[in-house]
Amino acid sequence: MLNLTLLRPLFAACALALLAAAPVHAMQDCNDEPALAKLFDQASAHGTFVLLDGQTGELICHDSVRAEAGFLPASTFKIPNTVIALETGVASGADFGLPWDSRRDPRQDWWPETWARDQTLATALPNSVVWFYQALARRIGTDRMQAYVDKFDYGNRNIQGDIDRFWLTGDLRISALQQVKFLQRFYTEALGASHRSTQIVKEALVLEHTDEYRYSGKTGWAGMGDAHAQQTGWLVGYLERKNKVYFYALNMDMNNPGDGPARLAIVKAILQQRGLMPAAKE
Repeated sequence: MLNLTLLRPLFAACALALLAAAPVHAMQDCNDEPALAKLFDQASAHGTFVLLDGQTGELICHDSVRAEAGFLPASTFKIPNTVIALETGVASGADFGLPWDSRRDPRQDWWPETWARDQTLATALPNSVVWFYQALARRIGTDRMQAYVDKFDYGNRNIQGDIDRFWLTGDLRISALQQVKFLQRFYTEALGASHRSTQIVKEALVLEHTDEYRYSGKTGWAGMGDAHAQQTGWLVGYLERKNKVYFYALNMDMNNPGDGPARLAIVKAILQQRGLMPAAKE
């Protein structure tokens, strides 16, 4: 039986080495791809999608105007937040843990059950545990957080608002185009962060891993738990296949709780349509 876990480091190392050796291509204009609109229509979704070819710089989009519009990053900010926590020493590694204090962070009705327990970095990132990352942000502090957000050139770089909520309700904004550019810099280790920190985060972002591809991503839902806030859903990440990597970002209006799965369904349908991911078996 093939042990896919043992292949993960080799998979990532090969793709990263090829990207480093490849010539740097200027990012192209993002032109709307009509075929993508059908997939959004089939899901009754209103949003945008960007796909960046990490080898050629080619960009394809659905709704290129919205692709340039900034939105609260919500839990997609957990990607840079994790890197920053590791780089500053606030988190020591994937096994760094914090206990859940029900008095400090009482469980809300909209919380997933997985949040209401002690967490480590390795569980809190894939499970998108808000209280854990709020605690990390408070420990990082405003000055260090701003310095790293500037260094990473993340979105509009504006962290005004509470240090533990600026990515949820504050002034930070990022577009789908900025998301794929950030992800490319993260993946190719162009952020200035250590290889160790980058690898820890990469491992936590893996959603699917087969002998054909490795599919990584992070969801986000701005406005969740607040019926009066604008509801915006995110799914951002990258696909590694055949020693190539493709970066993607989707955001869409979230009109009801059942819209959550549509993010993953749309992204996978696009990747399958483009021949980058094998079609689902019936």
